[in-house]
Amino acid sequence: MSTRQASDEHDPLIESRDQLAKPMAKGEKPRERWRIGTEHEKIVYSTRDYHAPSYDEPGGIRDLLLALTEFGWTPIEEGGTVIAMAGPDGTVSLEPAGQLELSGAPLENLHQTCAETGRHLQQVKTIGDRFGLGYLGLGMWPDKRRDELPIMPKGRYAIMLRHMPRVGTMGLDMMLRTCTIQTNLDYSSEADMVQKFRVSLALQPLATALFANSPFTEGKPNGFLSYRSHIWSDTDPARTGMLPFVFEQGFGYERYVDYMLDVPMYFVFRDGKYIDAAGQSFRDFMAGKLPALPGELPRESDWIDHLSTAFPEVRLKSFLEMRGADGGPWNRICALPALWVGLLYDQGALDAAWDLVKDWDMAGREALRASVPKLGLDARLPASNGKGGGTLRDIAAEVLAIARSGLRARAKLNEVGDDETGYLGPLDDIIASGKVPAELLLERYHGEWQGDLAKLYEAKSF
Repeated sequence: MSTRQASDEHDPLIESRDQLAKPMAKGEKPRERWRIGTEHEKIVYSTRDYHAPSYDEPGGIRDLLLALTEFGWTPIEEGGTVIAMAGPDGTVSLEPAGQLELSGAPLENLHQTCAETGRHLQQVKTIGDRFGLGYLGLGMWPDKRRDELPIMPKGRYAIMLRHMPRVGTMGLDMMLRTCTIQTNLDYSSEADMVQKFRVSLALQPLATALFANSPFTEGKPNGFLSYRSHIWSDTDPARTGMLPFVFEQGFGYERYVDYMLDVPMYFVFRDGKYIDAAGQSFRDFMAGKLPALPGELPRESDWIDHLSTAFPEVRLKSFLEMRGADGGPWNRICALPALWVGLLYDQGALDAAWDLVKDWDMAGREALRASVPKLGLDARLPASNGKGGGTLRDIAAEVLAIARSGLRARAKLNEVGDDETGYLGPLDDIIASGKVPAELLLERYHGEWQGDLAKLYEAKSF
């Protein structure tokens, strides 16, 4: 989630609806300026007893953040409390229960992306060795109850933690127990954004299946392959889901503005503090009638904040965010951007991917999204032109072939002459084996681990 550092009292006021599409339109870039942003979260645990470290215990989360100064990172504070670190590789920040996130810098190619990931992991592992901290690459905590997890001292999280139980049964699980990998990508025009949004939204369930990595809850199998993905099904229906309007004729920036105006607010940031506006309307804010700030009009920074509080499978801000994947190990952190860059950053690949999904019916897209957390690659595809479409397993290799062709066409070479296609290797392995990561974890749980999830820490730590 975004990390605010200061109030933007000098930002222009929003005085008309016309201003609301501006952040999205300002995101348009020519192809040569397209970049790749990768975000990845990790579960932090004590190597002594596997507990989740609190913010202020010795060798805990605060000490972990501050130790990053050794590698050139600079503290970001909220109310005098360090809540993130800024550096040349982006921002290191905290999710609500102390999950550690790198929001990487915008980079030109996947070689840089994977190098950035490697630097970050080496830095936090060096610190972890000193403090007795380890890091799990999973989609959610495998063995902790919510009441066993700490809460990080960030104002927006306090507001969200209060609000979540009002609108869904699993919002607290989403905040406290899950980890993800995300990829952020650019577009050149509104039409380009629309095509990329539609392709990535339709194929997001495939990413969920390929990266499914959260089959355990509170120490036992939970019946899902991606329980993290299932959690989103009852987090907050007003701000999640498959966004059917994206596939409707006429979709563009203005229609996304309509959607975001219908998404209830969480907060307003003023004088370095978060003001609780949970459930209130941005439309009322624009009319000077926000109960949390009566008489005030929003500023452009308030709208940008609000854009970050919707959580659909693909999110639009000044770029597109792919949000369907569970957290995982280093090679899958590199593989997720490889998949989406290959599909979306070459026009031939993008057109081929759209041809694959353009005839899917909306009811089928919704059913696919609902079933993939449990069924993975066996989830059934939407109907095309009234006909059944098989399963995700039937198209997975074809989608990877399209992505590979897109990466090959980009011809971004590293110092030894390799292109970016090698980063798809972990996904090739999954398709060749026919088993997603969660299925392999379950095999080991029922087999060599004999139900002992302590073995998971040994096997799946960075």
